Amino acid sequence: MDVKCSSDSERPAVKDPTAVERANLLNMAKLSIKGLIESALSFGRTLDSDYPPLQQFFVVMEHCLKHGLKVRKSFLSYNKTIWGPLELVEKLYPEAEEIAASVRDLPGLKTPLGRARAWLRLALMQKKMADYLRCLIIQRDLLSEFYEYHALMMEEEGAVIVGLLVGLNVIDANLCVKGEDLDSQVGVIDFSMYLKSDDDIGGKERNVQIAAILDQKNYVEELNRQLNSTVNSLHARVDSLEKSNTKLIEELAIAKNNIIKLQEENHQLRSENTLILMKTQHHLEVTKVDVEAELQTYKHSRQGLDEMYNEARRQLREESQLRQDMENELMVQVSMKHEIELAMKLLEKDIHEKQDTLIGLRQQLDEVKAINMEMYQKLQVTEDAVKEKNEIISRLEDKTNQINATMKQLEQSDKDLLTQTRTIAMSFIKCASNEAQHQYKLVKDISF
Repeated sequence: MDVKCSSDSERPAVKDPTAVERANLLNMAKLSIKGLIESALSFGRTLDSDYPPLQQFFVVMEHCLKHGLKVRKSFLSYNKTIWGPLELVEKLYPEAEEIAASVRDLPGLKTPLGRARAWLRLALMQKKMADYLRCLIIQRDLLSEFYEYHALMMEEEGAVIVGLLVGLNVIDANLCVKGEDLDSQVGVIDFSMYLKSDDDIGGKERNVQIAAILDQKNYVEELNRQLNSTVNSLHARVDSLEKSNTKLIEELAIAKNNIIKLQEENHQLRSENTLILMKTQHHLEVTKVDVEAELQTYKHSRQGLDEMYNEARRQLREESQLRQDMENELMVQVSMKHEIELAMKLLEKDIHEKQDTLIGLRQQLDEVKAINMEMYQKLQVTEDAVKEKNEIISRLEDKTNQINATMKQLEQSDKDLLTQTRTIAMSFIKCASNEAQHQYKLVKDISF
């Protein structure tokens, strides 16, 4: 048992094959990116599609993106392509929408792999490959739909490769994607490019210098980006401050103009107030004198008005008694004379009209009373009130004339009705006519 235990402990630990694959791909990516940067700097001009280190870089990146990719089943075959996760970048990074749209519009691309290769070339020309892939590896929950859990893009090696890709921003590439057959290319890694010779060992110092220069260039570019963003924000802030300053200046000018206008209006209102006060005092003095004169006039005329009011009241009581007697007589005549129904209906109609006339006369009498009461109460009225009273008296005279004309019409209508009715109704009509004449005389006496 001891021998077996010692033999087991002497055996080397077995490594995970997927971890070995990731480490190998990471090393190849390092070599490819480093070789591409060094050769590009020594080359000294813009790279094109035929440059061998650039071709090997795209092959290595294709192998890195394919590692741990899930196989998707379709109706006819199994599909395993890197276009799916690359297509996802445009949803996470809005600036990648232009690349994805350009790749879809290319006429010569028929396979998803060809579209993915074209996407990598366009991203390199834009110097945005590191930014796009960094945005992709952060979203591990979305990548899990395309990659296995042990894939290079799901582990730390993917983040390391993305960090190495930042150094490619120093490279200027001009790649023609339209004329290149990207669907049928075979991606094979050429290891002979990365085997070092004795001459290459002596160039370590030069490589260190190049790496330092690249680091400085990357730092300067990053600093330039930050400064550009700061300058843009400052420009926007200055514009907003200028706009707000102009608005404040305009509002200040408007406020000053309003203050000047308000001061002028205040001065004008004060002057008008003094004038109104003087006019009011003068008017009060004049009114006081007029009121004293009218008070003396009222005292002299009050006694005569009281006598007139008592006489009108007595005549009103007599008129009410006469009206009551007439209504009683009318009821007796209606109950006794059934045989002359038609004539009585006409008489009733005439009676109603006369009642309306009586009501109108009573209303006029009430108006006369109201006018008399106003004569008692309007002690503070000026000479214009006296003129108005004279006009009211003339109107009353006109009304009496109208009443006289109305009574004449009523007498004429009574005559017409008397000719049509029998002798029994004549006495009733004469009584009504006499009563109307009597009321007219009473109203005329009251008005005078």
